Amino acid sequence: MLRSVIISGPPAIGKTTIAKGLAKEFHLKYLSGGDVLKEIAKEQGFVTDRDDFWDTEAGMNFLNIRKGNQEFDKEVDEKLKKIFLNNNVIITSYTLPWLVKDGVKIWLAGSQEASAKRMTIRDHISVGSALEIVKKRYKENKILYKKLYGFNFGDDLSVFDEVINTDGLGPDQVLEQAKKAVRSYYDSKTTSRS
Repeated sequence: MLRSVIISGPPAIGKTTIAKGLAKEFHLKYLSGGDVLKEIAKEQGFVTDRDDFWDTEAGMNFLNIRKGNQEFDKEVDEKLKKIFLNNNVIITSYTLPWLVKDGVKIWLAGSQEASAKRMTIRDHISVGSALEIVKKRYKENKILYKKLYGFNFGDDLSVFDEVINTDGLGPDQVLEQAKKAVRSYYDSKTTSRS
């Protein structure tokens, strides 16, 4: 039986694309940690219906408010943990790999420059603006998660079953590697139970 899969990695690395591809391949529901955080932003009066909400001025404003209230992130993580433990889903999350056991955990690695190029295509902004956003979000996530949970986001990858370097690869190539990682993990679990 396929259990939950968590896709993590730095901002704009392609987590959503890969997670949706895995969800389709394995007939599982897809859920984004960012979507759960967006629900909280919406409750705070923000208009969050844009896909690129986090990269907008309003999204950045909410992230600044979030910095002052750690309860937002803890609430998101508690919701994600419950979903992870009680359902078979594909989840994108910055923090969940360090907070739960079991399931398949995949880290998507890559340069900030490649992430910025990906963001320019997705959000129709300049490379310079995209690179600034990517660097800022990565740095802020790193500080926040160290403060909240004590782990080194992006440095301590020991919790991951698979690390895929996305630089120089297209989405289909990354997805194929992720599918292999999921199949390999579950084949080994099935074999060890026999």
